[in-house]
Amino acid sequence: MRMTRAFVAIALLAAASAPTIAAADETGISFWLPGTFGSLAATPQQPGWSAAAIYYHTSVSAGGDVARSREIQIGRFPANLTATVNANVNAHVDLGLLNATYVFATPVLGGQASASLIGIYGANTTSLNGSLTGTLTTPLGPLPFSRFDSISDSVTGFGDLIPQFALRWNAGVNNYMTYVTGDIPVGAYQSGRLANIGIGHGAIDAGGGYTYFNPQTGREFSGVLGFTYNFENPDTKYQSGVDMHFDWGASQFLTKQVQVGLVGYVYKQLGCDSGSGDRVGCFRSQVASIGPQIGFIFPVGDMQGYLNFKGYGEFAAENRPAGWNAWVTFAVSPAAPPPAVTPTKHVITK
Repeated sequence: MRMTRAFVAIALLAAASAPTIAAADETGISFWLPGTFGSLAATPQQPGWSAAAIYYHTSVSAGGDVARSREIQIGRFPANLTATVNANVNAHVDLGLLNATYVFATPVLGGQASASLIGIYGANTTSLNGSLTGTLTTPLGPLPFSRFDSISDSVTGFGDLIPQFALRWNAGVNNYMTYVTGDIPVGAYQSGRLANIGIGHGAIDAGGGYTYFNPQTGREFSGVLGFTYNFENPDTKYQSGVDMHFDWGASQFLTKQVQVGLVGYVYKQLGCDSGSGDRVGCFRSQVASIGPQIGFIFPVGDMQGYLNFKGYGEFAAENRPAGWNAWVTFAVSPAAPPPAVTPTKHVITK
C-alpha cells in the first residue's frame, strides 16, 4: 500500500509536468498539447519539492488547408490571390522539458495545492512542398498564377514558460482536481518563420479532472477536461478560438512497481478564429488519439523515482497536422512516509 501511494505521487507529477506548447488555431497550432494529463492525474501528491524531465517527439503532417494557412503566415500567399493549394506540411519536433513542482502541506479549500513551472528547450524542423494555382488580382485585371514551393526551416531554442496551479481532493477511491495554467510567450518565435518553438501569443487554460483508483485491485481510470482562451497574436493580429481538450488514461498495476495501460485524447476547437490578420476564416481544428503506456517505480536515494513511456497515434484530424508522438518521463518526488507503528502493549501479571 505504501509503494502504491508513492507511485500515485510520481505518476501525478509526471502527468502534471507535460508540455503545453504548440503542437484550428492559427496555422493548426494550439497552446494545449494533447496528452498533457494521463493516468492518476487527480490523485494527491506527497508534500514538498518534486522534479520531472520529459523527452517529447512528434512527427506530423497536413494537407492543403494547413499548408495554405502556413503560406499566409510566412507571407508567401498574397492578399489579392485566389488560389488552390495542393501541398503538404511535415514537421518533426524534439523537445526536452524540465518541471519543478512544490506541493503545499497546508490544505487549501479542503484540498491539496500545488504550483509548477515548466521550461522547454528543443528543436523543430518543418517543410512545405506543393503547388499554388489560381488568379492574381491586379489593376490590369485577373492574371493566371502558378507556383511550386519547396520550403524547409528549422529552429533550436527555448520555448514558452508554462506556470500551473492545481487543487486536488481525495475521497476513498475517488479523486478530484481542478487546475489553471497559461502561456508566457517568451520562446523562440518569428511570425515569418515556418518552424517555431513558441506560439507567439498568451493563453489561459483551466479545467477539472477525476481519477478512480482502487489500491486493492490496482485498477485506475482518469479523465481531465479543459478549455483554452487564446489572446491575439500581436505579430499577426490573429486570435485563435476557444479550444476544448479531454485527456484520459486507464491502467492496471501488475505489481507494486509496474503499471501498464492505455492513454488517449480528444481535442476540438469550439470557437472560430478571428482578428484582422485572419485570412483563412473560421478554421476550427480537431484531432483524436489513442496509444499504450508502461510505467516503473524505483527508489532514488531517500526519494521515489518513476519512469514512464507512452505513445499516441492520431486520427480524425481536421485543419491540424496529425501523426504520432512519443513521451519519455523521468520524475523524482518525496517518497511516501512509512506506516505508523502502533506501540505494543505489555500486560504485567503477578
